[in-house]
Amino acid sequence: MKIRAVALNTFKEAIRDRILYLLLFFAAVSFILSRLLSLLTVGDKTKIIIDAGLSSLSIFGVLMAILMGTGLVYKEIDKKTVYTLLSKPISRNQFILGKFLGLIITLFIMLLVMTAIFFIIILLHSGTISWKLFVSLGFVFLELCLITSVALLFSCFSTPILSSIFSLSFYLIGHLSWGLETLIKKMSPGITKILTQVAYTLLPDLENFNFKTEVVHNLPIQPEMFLFSFFYGITYTFFILMLAMLVFRKRDFI
Repeated sequence: MKIRAVALNTFKEAIRDRILYLLLFFAAVSFILSRLLSLLTVGDKTKIIIDAGLSSLSIFGVLMAILMGTGLVYKEIDKKTVYTLLSKPISRNQFILGKFLGLIITLFIMLLVMTAIFFIIILLHSGTISWKLFVSLGFVFLELCLITSVALLFSCFSTPILSSIFSLSFYLIGHLSWGLETLIKKMSPGITKILTQVAYTLLPDLENFNFKTEVVHNLPIQPEMFLFSFFYGITYTFFILMLAMLVFRKRDFI
């Protein structure tokens, strides 16, 4: 009940933020541009629209998660409203969970709106929508949940600007960490290789949520990969949320 109250309040605040609608506008423009780009390109035009559209959904969704998430806790601390909230019968863990769920609901609605625009453009072009698109979009949302938890974690101890930089770095590293695997295969045995393997294990691999290639080229999606990516996202998000709760519990507001 307390978590729901915080989540609802967070949702009401987030949905009024103009940055969401600005990003939504640019997302819609990018979908329209993908349609125009397909008309000027030789090849399968539907594939180009889907490829560009999924990339836009992911990028603008991540920007929403970062720009909103990095200010969730900091704003409460900066405006001193956190003192009023924590003076009520609500634990710090419930406060963090409420903030997280409130933003997740906001992102879900924004993703639905962007998806609706995206699907309209696809239908106008090809008249059909592949079921694999829904799978890819589901994992885009799962990735947004993880990025939101990361942004929330940084918001517990840093300023919005630094938190945004940290969160964006997390996102970029997560999509480039596969390069470490290639590097490890080429390295000779030794302490450097061991340290690199440890770094590769600890760093996030956000490519687990990227099913764009399978959707665009109509490739089969292996059930094992599907299940692994799902549980990977749930586990990593839960782990980051636990860290956020731990950090927030250790904060001294006196």
